[in-house]
Amino acid sequence: MSLNARVVNGGEIGAAQYLQALAAGVEPDVRMNPILVKPEADDRSQVVVLGQVDHGLSRQRWRERSSSLWPVAAQALHELLAEFELVLLEGAGSPAETNLRSTDLSNMRAAHVADAPVLLVADIDRGGAFAHLFGTWALVGEDDRRRLAGFVLNKFRGDERLLAPAPDELERATGMAYVGLLPFVEHGLPDEDGAARPPPRPGAPRVAAVRYPTASNLDELKPLEQVAELVWARDPGDLAGVELVVLPGSKHVSADLAWLRQRGLDDAIAAAARRGTRVLGICGGLQMLGEEIVDPAGIDADADGLGLLPVRTTFERRKRTESVAVAFARLPDPWHALSGKCVRGYEIRHGETTPKRPVAEALPGGRGFVRRAVLGITIHGAFEQPEVVAAVLGRDSEWNLDAVFERLADLVEERIDLDGLARVAGLA
Repeated sequence: MSLNARVVNGGEIGAAQYLQALAAGVEPDVRMNPILVKPEADDRSQVVVLGQVDHGLSRQRWRERSSSLWPVAAQALHELLAEFELVLLEGAGSPAETNLRSTDLSNMRAAHVADAPVLLVADIDRGGAFAHLFGTWALVGEDDRRRLAGFVLNKFRGDERLLAPAPDELERATGMAYVGLLPFVEHGLPDEDGAARPPPRPGAPRVAAVRYPTASNLDELKPLEQVAELVWARDPGDLAGVELVVLPGSKHVSADLAWLRQRGLDDAIAAAARRGTRVLGICGGLQMLGEEIVDPAGIDADADGLGLLPVRTTFERRKRTESVAVAFARLPDPWHALSGKCVRGYEIRHGETTPKRPVAEALPGGRGFVRRAVLGITIHGAFEQPEVVAAVLGRDSEWNLDAVFERLADLVEERIDLDGLARVAGLA
């Protein structure tokens, strides 16, 4: 379940699974995330099956979906097991959530099908890690318990010697081996839902990203943290003193527009644009910047936009998911530094945005529009290119995904018993 997704061959998968595939050195595949659930409200979500939206399943209640979804997940798992020497299964939530056991798709049910040993990973930074580990061991059924081979403590701060004797006591009480401890590090990877508080960058340009309730693909803003004071804006005061306002993607554009108006952010964003502060809308953010949302397909809802770009967005039932590489047109100030820059990214959207009146096209094919300080684009991922970050903020970003993977791999190799894990996995 995530609002952060990436485009791969066949459709879209969660950003976490996409990054995990890249870290493993393999091509991301829709089978690696056969079922992606994208929340649209507290009681509603869009279901993506093997990369494509399933509107029928999206209308069903969660417990009614399981019988249709499990065969898809099982088939994907069997295919991957046949193709790879080692397959890592990441659970969702907890295997001890007894209220969800009957509809479990991604925890112990998958482990049994794969005949896989299971590691429990506890976030010790939140506190109560040993209670969580013991409680999970105690609450799962006897068949599940036999698969629990070990445990890992993650995000530890402080003196490791203070943990004794708790790891040994838990080993004796449960039979699970203590595999290792990973310290809390600023790893540089996007958060799974892009919601963590960005680190402070005193003296850096201040950038406000508006975080409405169903903001999506926030992971693409992670590279900005290296060169900017990035803040999640939820109130008008959060826009004070910023050099750039970003309206990110949205899973429910009309509802997020209503939230903007309720918080007074609509007027604050318009006032910032009038002062010459740059306002950038990405995908759903572009749609919000327009004058109206028209939804004959019943995907989102009709709505009035912010009116900062003279465009209209019409929602279609078909969802566009594709990789894109295009170049910016010659842009006016204050966006001139982006002129001619190639942007390589991806599109995940139902809406098609078209001009209502003459407006300068920022990207070809209706993928971007610009009017003075306001720029809207349909493409995600632009900030993952250092040259785009430098053009927008005047500072070079050294963010490099391969380097992030290498640092994390070195850390894991240093702190985790990999030989023991190999024996557990039958690779040694």
